[in-house]
Amino acid sequence: MCGRFAQRASAEEIARQFGLTDVPQFVPRYNISPGAQVLAVKPDGAALLKWAWRGKAHNLRGETAPTRLRCLIPADGFYEWRRMGSRKQPYYVRPAQDRLFGFAGVWDGDTCAILTVAANQALRAIHHRMPAVIARERYAEWLAGQAGLLLPAPDESVSVHPVGAEINSGAAESPRLIEPLDSEVARRGHSGSLFGD
Repeated sequence: MCGRFAQRASAEEIARQFGLTDVPQFVPRYNISPGAQVLAVKPDGAALLKWAWRGKAHNLRGETAPTRLRCLIPADGFYEWRRMGSRKQPYYVRPAQDRLFGFAGVWDGDTCAILTVAANQALRAIHHRMPAVIARERYAEWLAGQAGLLLPAPDESVSVHPVGAEINSGAAESPRLIEPLDSEVARRGHSGSLFGD
């Protein structure tokens, strides 16, 4: 349900996709954990917020979350884990078309959270929830308070591949984290067992 995500695009790329004239200085990262500072796009522009809404939740269910104070959270992709026998295989989910996802979010003070919805068919076998992704052409509508935008992303809008276990460490930070893992290695587990380690 999005416990980690990547926000590694340049300020120029983020400004271009989200129609911003100014982006505050931030550190691009491949492995953002809850509680970290992230770049968010509010109706009045981009800001750095703590990914822990009101100091409590990093994700909120879109069906029940208060959505008066809305934001978008740019992301290159996010990680999800699928249970396979006695282990969990991590996957990286990235946009199939746009450069970045625009996650639906809410903010309060200097904090924010990502809103989640039911997973689409492309992700359902990995996890039953996923971040709500706002289509690029609807960013302004989301920020303006338009209803009916919290839907699963179309299957064809996401690309999914298994990645190595290094992402399991919250301290890991490297481009290697998003590199595809050989599908046979992912299926068998690092020990070579067909059913995982």
